[in-house]
Amino acid sequence: MTRIGSRTTGRPTLAEVARLSGVSPITASRALRGVSTVAPELVLKVTAAAASLGYVANPAARALASARSQSVVVLIPSLSNQLFIDTLEAIHEVMRPRGLEVLIGNYHYDLDEEENLIRNYLAYQPCGILLTGFDRSDTSRQMLAASGVPCVHMMELGGEQGALSVGFSQQQAGRAAALHLIERGRRRLAFIAAQLDPRVMQRAEGFRQALAEAGMQATELEILAPQPSSIELGSELFSQLLAKAPDVDGIFFCNDDLAQGAVLQALRQGIEVPRQVAMVGFNDLPASAHMVPRLTSIRTPRAAVGRGAAQALLALLDGKRVAAEQQDLGFELMVREST
Repeated sequence: MTRIGSRTTGRPTLAEVARLSGVSPITASRALRGVSTVAPELVLKVTAAAASLGYVANPAARALASARSQSVVVLIPSLSNQLFIDTLEAIHEVMRPRGLEVLIGNYHYDLDEEENLIRNYLAYQPCGILLTGFDRSDTSRQMLAASGVPCVHMMELGGEQGALSVGFSQQQAGRAAALHLIERGRRRLAFIAAQLDPRVMQRAEGFRQALAEAGMQATELEILAPQPSSIELGSELFSQLLAKAPDVDGIFFCNDDLAQGAVLQALRQGIEVPRQVAMVGFNDLPASAHMVPRLTSIRTPRAAVGRGAAQALLALLDGKRVAAEQQDLGFELMVREST
């Protein structure tokens, strides 16, 4: 026999939760979504009622009823990179008080996979999307434009006119690494990179430009590997570079994990860092400050990017005007013992 007030499936409804807790269905919904304006004592009543009834929210039905879900989609290229973990944590911190659910899509640096994720998530009518960078397929661009869903881009600046972005100049970061090594008196500079996504190549371009301005060969000493970056790969690529150019005296790595692997390999081979070769990493991951020697790295505002992008998206959802299309959060060169 079907319970009164329940759907024909027999599952408990939001209306039942509201009646049991003595609040309106709207208040019950807000309490279960974690909206911060609901009084704590009411949240306790509603959650207790939901638990006793075994109530589970149906986001698809909620989206159908409102023509917009309470979900925000975040598309990132990797979940194995600390950079994006920090960014996701910051996004959650901003979205949670508003009762918005964060849906994470990991496309593994594959634009076709990102396209499929966009197609699938748009079917659930998200209220907003946070995208990583500006590099995506034409089909993805068309779907996003046609959907009318507010979007904010993270990690890069620029892109299409009118597109909101929160990040920093990847190119200027690469340039800063080169200038630092040059200022340290290094003259045989190399660039080692993996993954080779657009942001890595922007860093490479900035590095090359700085070398060219200093009258140095920009591409002679480069190792560009398509596989994902790792400490193990950093060790291997460093050995490859030394075999090719044993007189190299300064290296910029596109990611800290590569640089960490190189520091460890140098230790194994008896190569003194920085006396024989100086090393600069990128992202300033936590372990970099504890390497031997401690690694000089470019600190990126990964948490601030997530926070700023989430706040910009909330402003769009509230119908507010975002002050600047591009929010440049900058970066910081953390000079340590490796240079």
